[in-house]
Amino acid sequence: MAVVFYKDPVKRLIQPTLFSDEAERLARSVAESGKDQRGNLRKNKRSQIRKFYDEVLRLKSEAENEEWDNIHPYVNMLNAKAAYALGRDYITNEFLSFIKGSVDQIKRREDLDVFSNLFEAFMGFYKQYGD
Repeated sequence: MAVVFYKDPVKRLIQPTLFSDEAERLARSVAESGKDQRGNLRKNKRSQIRKFYDEVLRLKSEAENEEWDNIHPYVNMLNAKAAYALGRDYITNEFLSFIKGSVDQIKRREDLDVFSNLFEAFMGFYKQYGD
């Protein structure tokens, strides 16, 4: 469930449908992966995903006033937090892949901005497909 931020990474041109079609596809996939056979959401609950979104917003805010080299390690730590949540059976591999695939693309402050916007769009669609 990898998502690619840029259609042209050199020119930093964002995929035109990243915040629309791609965000909706991700939200649907993550929501479906968290449901049991009866269609009840058992993993990837909105409250759990909201914790990750809040952390991304916090990091984005800190990145505005802090040296990027001091923030980047904490962005990378999102992978460890997602792995922990997976180990606790709070999230699915699909959500872990979304976090990991996104974090792996974050090399600069601007990439964190793109991820933050993608996650915002994801959250909007998730309300429709999740809980």
